[in-house]
Amino acid sequence: MKCVIIDDEPLAVDLIKEFVSRVDSLELVTTFNNAIDAISVINQTSVDLIFLDIEMPHFSGIDFLNAIDKKPLIIFTTAYENYAVEGFNLGAVDYLVKPIPFNRFLKAVARAQQLYKPAITTNINTVVSSELEQDFMFVKADYENIKLNYSDILYIEGLKDYVKIHTTDHKYILTLISLIKLEQTLATKGFARIHRSYIINIKHVKSIQKNKVIIDEKRIPISESYKTAFFEKINI
Repeated sequence: MKCVIIDDEPLAVDLIKEFVSRVDSLELVTTFNNAIDAISVINQTSVDLIFLDIEMPHFSGIDFLNAIDKKPLIIFTTAYENYAVEGFNLGAVDYLVKPIPFNRFLKAVARAQQLYKPAITTNINTVVSSELEQDFMFVKADYENIKLNYSDILYIEGLKDYVKIHTTDHKYILTLISLIKLEQTLATKGFARIHRSYIINIKHVKSIQKNKVIIDEKRIPISESYKTAFFEKINI
């Protein structure tokens, strides 16, 4: 994978360059000490992966992402943990907190490699598969099956044999299904189980406060038994 490093800290750039040199599948194209200079190069050059700092003077890594036309795979590299949820919502592959240990760097690169699909390998099968990938499910409520887009789900609350699915229109759907079954269905769709009674849509998380997640002003508890797996999933 062709990669670029964007970071205003020379020591951080040198460290990531050294890490990249130890991974055969990575090819370093260039480095930048500010995000503004990188915009035109990224828009005009074939780049597969960017190691991107967030906190940079005048123009942040998030500003950079909003400014480029082409969106390569992104691994955030930052000294601040509080951007993790925002990084996840921006579609980052991973979120590395400085100082970055090499084993953690390798884990992030491995995730990027799993997502990396060069254009030359695209064929009719992958196109058809992409078109058929569902972004919705049907749930039975009362006497009908209701189509429910994953993006419209805020969180799901378990109520014994039933679950209450809270949606972005401030309504809810009550359906007879187990929370375990829903967890299995939604595990790869950007959802996370954070409590024996709650599954949340990570994209709708506003903030995390101690042992609670805030979604649409609702404070949802994070239980100790799910906390580690949840924090690993959002990389904090």
